[in-house]
Amino acid sequence: MQQPLALGADIVVHSTTKYINGHSDTIGGAIVAADREVHENLKFFQNAVGAVPGPQDCFLTLRGIKTLPLRVAAHCQAAREIARFLAEHPAVARVYYPGLSSHPGHDLAARQMSDFGAIISFELAADLETTRQFTKSLTLWTLAESLGSVKSLFCHPPTMTHASVEPEVRRQVGIADGLIRLSVGLEDPADLIDALDVALERVLIASEVQSCAR
Repeated sequence: MQQPLALGADIVVHSTTKYINGHSDTIGGAIVAADREVHENLKFFQNAVGAVPGPQDCFLTLRGIKTLPLRVAAHCQAAREIARFLAEHPAVARVYYPGLSSHPGHDLAARQMSDFGAIISFELAADLETTRQFTKSLTLWTLAESLGSVKSLFCHPPTMTHASVEPEVRRQVGIADGLIRLSVGLEDPADLIDALDVALERVLIASEVQSCAR
């Protein structure tokens, strides 16, 4: 959805583990260079140090590439629907998705990209404990730190990817206690939204109970 070489980049690094493979069953990467001399140098060092994938990894990655355009289009379509749903839900304080016109980077993304991707982050209007309850009650979505799979995944950065960072530092850089990251897969968007809606309604109920207790 974005062509960094056309935008002036010299080297592009891809994680083939993610969307290019698309099925969460291999690990790999790729480097693409705009300059042939740079390419030849990288190729030499890759061969010299043995940084090459195995035959099965290559097979799985090539298999995934065959359906890449179809998968990415479906990922993006579902993500747009889910982002709009989240933006209107009273249990959600903020949504981070460049496909929304409210996103500060929307105009830039629209100029540089053919679509807006399938990664959505949002902040719950809830404290850490209520957010933990949300992660435990969300069905259909799998709790995992990866992304780009046919399977929809979600993670809670404050207690997962950034758990080792001091809470004050996390909050200073924008990682709120209620931050959730979604990687939208290929399930029916309506089913994914229904699952989110049920879990978010529980957040609203928990918040109301806490307000009454105070």
